[in-house]
Amino acid sequence: MADIVKRYKKNPIITKENVPFECDAVYNTAAAKFNDKYILLFRALRPNGRCVLGLAESKDGYDFNIHEKPVMEPADFEPFRTYEEYGIEDPRITQIKDTYYIFYSAYSQYGVRIGLAQTKDFCEFQRISLVTQADYRNAVLFPKKINGLYVRLDRPNSEICPWSIWMSYSPDLKYWGESKIVMMSPKYHWDEMKIGPGAPPIETKRGWLNIYHGVFPTMDGAVYRLGCALHELNEPSKIIGVSDRYILSPEKPYERVGYVHNVVFTCGAIAEDNGEVKIYYGGADQCICVGTAKISELVDLCINNSRKAM
Repeated sequence: MADIVKRYKKNPIITKENVPFECDAVYNTAAAKFNDKYILLFRALRPNGRCVLGLAESKDGYDFNIHEKPVMEPADFEPFRTYEEYGIEDPRITQIKDTYYIFYSAYSQYGVRIGLAQTKDFCEFQRISLVTQADYRNAVLFPKKINGLYVRLDRPNSEICPWSIWMSYSPDLKYWGESKIVMMSPKYHWDEMKIGPGAPPIETKRGWLNIYHGVFPTMDGAVYRLGCALHELNEPSKIIGVSDRYILSPEKPYERVGYVHNVVFTCGAIAEDNGEVKIYYGGADQCICVGTAKISELVDLCINNSRKAM
């Protein structure tokens, strides 16, 4: 079965050999447009086993120049220092007006929390708050307020309830509540083990397009793939449909063999004026790749080849 997402022929676009500072792997990148440039804010694995965030820029979205040093490292001031002790990972960027908000995973001896930072120029980064308790692994912010509130998709880690996608609301981006579960994976589907938010949702005429990751357990370990769902525009906790099939699966050597085998994992996607979306994803937790898809085809999958969200 062919993947819906078409891989860039020169993948991977960034490997550790391209990075001017010392790292053992680069992957799981956020993506944004700024001043007519493509920006990637990526996870870099240091030789000590902890992660920092690096920055890359491009004019065409494929060939990137990488900054000499990481742009975000674990904080040396409280309250962030305590909860970022083990590293910061897997950022997601959402632009609202002239500000770019960044959700990232903060690791410490107390588990994983979601941190929120902001920038207006990708030179200065300001931490705002730690917006979850432990233990949360993924969070993505919708690109505008809905019914007067900020909205995010998140994924608590819980052995009681299978890893599922939730939705939370906030008046100010710092304090979040009214959380509700919105999406679970069915048994013996490609994403039955766990699902989580991937790229920030993309607004279309027919709904919010949510590109997420899903995991299937095999005798040889877990396989990470990408899928998509469509949320109602004015009430995104209501899901119109979830594509019953995945849109990208690890097949290429750079996706199948690496720091973690059999992984494609997205934290960022950029919708283009021509109706396509560039999906940036980590391959095998070792490199950064990109693929393209037609937004209309992804939306059609959610509507015409659909399963229930719960």
